[in-house]
Amino acid sequence: MAGVNPYISKAPTQRPTRPYTVTFIDEETGKTTTYRMDPSTFPFGKIGQDGSLLAIAEEAGVEINHSCGGVCACATCHVYVTQGLESCPPPTEDEEDMLDEAPAVTPESRLSCQCVPNGSCDVVVVIPRWNRNLVKEGH
Repeated sequence: MAGVNPYISKAPTQRPTRPYTVTFIDEETGKTTTYRMDPSTFPFGKIGQDGSLLAIAEEAGVEINHSCGGVCACATCHVYVTQGLESCPPPTEDEEDMLDEAPAVTPESRLSCQCVPNGSCDVVVVIPRWNRNLVKEGH
């Protein structure tokens, strides 16, 4: 499932104008993946908000659970933005409401489907070890 949640307002975002890197750290496996986000070639409009951390992760081949399809209707894509959070707009009230349902929320917590860096600095994202869909088709 992917698309738009008709019950929430789309958060205002600033589209990046220059390339920057997003590093994903998987807490469970310790694997680190760095992706160079180039806004001139990035396929916007695939999943979550345009240019969201979830969309970037999908493009980079990094798995982040997103049961609702990236429409801010669950909290399964909860991540920690440990570096570069200042390049992301503050969470909307809708995102904060969903984060209330997430385990282990910290000031660095964001829903990856809603968090859109503006490209002003590089970003480091930690995917919590409990953020895994343990039952999947094809596994």
